[in-house]
Amino acid sequence: MNAQRKHNLLWTLLFAAISLVWIFPIVLVLINSFKQKAYISRNAFSIPKGKAFVGLENYRTGIEQTNLFVSFGWTIVVTVGAVLLILVCTSMCAWWIVRVNNWTAKTLYTLFLLNMIVPFQMVMFTLSKLADMLGFNTPWGLWFIYLGFGAGLAVFMFTGVVKGIPKELEESAMIDGASVPRIFFSIVVPIMRPSIISVAILEAMWIWNDFLLPYLTLDISKYKTMSIAIQYLRGGYGSVDMGAMMACLVLAIIPILLFYLLCQKYIIKGVLAGAVKG
Repeated sequence: MNAQRKHNLLWTLLFAAISLVWIFPIVLVLINSFKQKAYISRNAFSIPKGKAFVGLENYRTGIEQTNLFVSFGWTIVVTVGAVLLILVCTSMCAWWIVRVNNWTAKTLYTLFLLNMIVPFQMVMFTLSKLADMLGFNTPWGLWFIYLGFGAGLAVFMFTGVVKGIPKELEESAMIDGASVPRIFFSIVVPIMRPSIISVAILEAMWIWNDFLLPYLTLDISKYKTMSIAIQYLRGGYGSVDMGAMMACLVLAIIPILLFYLLCQKYIIKGVLAGAVKG
């Protein structure tokens, strides 16, 4: 074995060990979702067997107590709607910023970059009040709030991609009589596809797992996302049905994990595409 192969093997083993550290909490949640709650607090790291093993009882209890399927539906509505709105608005905005390239576009781009560094804690109480006043305390109102918070990263990635698209393609289409919307959706969007998928994955993972923003803005008496519904497994005096909570967490993780695994190959492509030109 030559030096290069040894070097590659060491890096492979190192990253494999790091990946196990990241995967371990998920495995721990999965294991404890099949245990009685008394055994979870007694020994959370043990394999469920004997009296500790309850099969799918925790899953049934968690679904019944949280009405999880309804919450799952609202989570789908919030995530899909918000991601689609972010992708459409920010991709068009990034295209406009690059192609116009005047002081207005540059100022707008700077504001989008500043949007990424403003801590959410600075605006969360004002945001909650405004959401109630403007009627944005619904799942579809939440789409626009997520658009505001997610636009910075999306515009930043999309502008890098658009800078790498030759203007001649758009000029040729314009000479042939294509309208501006047709140029964008027929020429620009297909070239941006890897980055669009990358942004969709990143935004979807953030929105799907988000707890604080829906909790602060939604009318919880009518709408609960999965992250909010799981919190209602807490009983009186701070008691928590850990078995049912672990089961609900597994059910909440599975959809977004499958989505990530199906689309992960596009992440590197999208990031590299956005780094073609600064």
